[in-house]
Amino acid sequence: MPSFDVVSEADMIEVRNAVDQAKKEIETRFDFKGTGAAVEQKNDELTVTADSDFQLNQVKDVLTNKLAKRKVDVRFLDEGKVEKIGGDKVKQVIKVKNGLDSETAKKITKVIKESKMKVQAAIQGDTVRVTGAKRDDLQAAMQLLRKDVPDTPLEFNNFRD
Repeated sequence: MPSFDVVSEADMIEVRNAVDQAKKEIETRFDFKGTGAAVEQKNDELTVTADSDFQLNQVKDVLTNKLAKRKVDVRFLDEGKVEKIGGDKVKQVIKVKNGLDSETAKKITKVIKESKMKVQAAIQGDTVRVTGAKRDDLQAAMQLLRKDVPDTPLEFNNFRD
């Protein structure tokens, strides 16, 4: 029976490359010379530090531009609150989301069931497996999910015939 998996995973290699490019740009930009502006990555957390809120926003802008150029969807980023650290410096922790949370997985299965298509959706951990009798039904389900779940970057993999 044909099936595919719906997942939401950022390419962490591309995220690492984008962070490295952002670091290089921050080091060479004139307006960041002699400041504490920096971007660091530890596993799936990005830490952005700067001397002021304005500068923090500029550093985040550089980072999001580099991520966009590397084709990493910025909807994967979950920004934390801005914290003050010693003196005027501020930092912000940005988490890179991987996997579908249970709420989004339930939303995907609900959308598929309400569409009255001849496909079934089952939640399997942090993925949703969609099965159907025909390949065309599965492709229609993909189009439906792209349209009806715009707030989460979805990928479709493990397509089996």
